[in-house]
Amino acid sequence: MVVEDYDDTRILLKKGLEGLGYSVLEASNGQEAVDIAAREHLDLILMDLDLPIIDGIVATQRIRQQTERHHVPIVAVTAYPMSYTRVKAFAEGCDEYLSKPIDMSELARLVNHYLKPAI
Repeated sequence: MVVEDYDDTRILLKKGLEGLGYSVLEASNGQEAVDIAAREHLDLILMDLDLPIIDGIVATQRIRQQTERHHVPIVAVTAYPMSYTRVKAFAEGCDEYLSKPIDMSELARLVNHYLKPAI
């Protein structure tokens, strides 16, 4: 799932992942991400940290609480590359950290690390 409030970025990530052969769900805010995670079996979440309704950190915490038996990898995606943002993301349950602007080859490497290549 791609969780991103900016349409252009969300579409870019979705198209990039679909180009690698993956099916992609989308959420445009943190609450929507939590709701989707509650009803779908997800293999990976790309979570923007600066989201409306609830931010990506709170969404990550809630998803972790509801998916205790199934650990879904969550990748923090943010334009804030500061070290304290990275530390907070890891402390609150993110498995990886990806800075914007997104390098598509880095995205592919990261996704393929967590998922078997679909193609």
